[in-house]
Amino acid sequence: MNPEATIPALFDLTGKTALISGAGGWLGSAMSRALAEAGANVITTSRDLSRATAAAAALPVTENNTHHGVVMDHLDEASIEQGFAGALACTGRIDILINNGHEANASDLNTVTAAEFNRALENATGYFLLARKVRDHAVARGGGASIVLIGSMYGVVGSYPDAYEGVVSASPVAYHTLKGGIVHMTRHLAVYWAKDGVRVNCLSPGPFPGPAANPGMVERLITKSPMGRMGRPDEMKGAVVFLASEASSYVTGQNLLVDGGWTAW
Repeated sequence: MNPEATIPALFDLTGKTALISGAGGWLGSAMSRALAEAGANVITTSRDLSRATAAAAALPVTENNTHHGVVMDHLDEASIEQGFAGALACTGRIDILINNGHEANASDLNTVTAAEFNRALENATGYFLLARKVRDHAVARGGGASIVLIGSMYGVVGSYPDAYEGVVSASPVAYHTLKGGIVHMTRHLAVYWAKDGVRVNCLSPGPFPGPAANPGMVERLITKSPMGRMGRPDEMKGAVVFLASEASSYVTGQNLLVDGGWTAW
C-alpha cells in the first residue's frame, strides 16, 4: 500500500498549473489567490489582456510558482482555441481548470428576449468546450486533471420572489436555467471522463453580493440565510483548493454548495 498522504501534502498544489477564467471578478480573484497560495502556477483569463495580466500580477508568488494572463472569451470557440494554446505556451501543461467566467444578463422573466436567453446559455457551451480542451490535453499527456465548474445555489433552488420585489428585478430566469444545466453537465462529464483520470465537480456559491449590489436587496437576502449574513469572497478559497487538489481525489460528479445553509431550509 502507498503511504498515507498527510493533510499538507493533500492540499499542496506545488508543481500544478491552474487555468481560471473570469479571474479578475469578485469571486474569481479570491479563488485565484487561493490556488496561488496553495502553490499552483495560475493562468488567468479575460477578454481583455490588460485585465488578465493585472489579475495575474496581483497574485502571491513563491519561489516555486509563476502566474500568467492570457486573452480568452469563453463565448467564442475560436478564442477558446487560441487562449488555450496561449496558456499551454506559458507553462506546457494544465492540471486544473476553474470554469468561472460568466457574461451576465439582468433581464428578468418578464422582459428577457429570446436572443438574451440564448446568449446566457452560451456560457454553458463555453464551459463545456474549455473543459473538453483540458480533458483532451490530460489524455494526450498521460496525466489526470481536476475540472471545477462554477454553478450557483440558484442551479439547485428557485429564488424567493419577495427578496427582490419592489427593490430590483426578479432573479433572471436565464441565469437559473444556465446554472441548473451546469450542475447536471458536471455529473455527465464526470462519469464519462472518470476513466481518463479526469475529475469534474461543481462549486456552487450561495449569496455573495458584490459592492455594487442593491443594499435593500442584500438586507432581504440576509433574512433568508440560516447564518444570517452574506458570504465573503475568502470563504470560497478552501472549497476551491479542496476540489482542485488531491484532498478530493475520490470526489467526482459532485456539487459542493457554499451557501451559508441557504439550500438546507
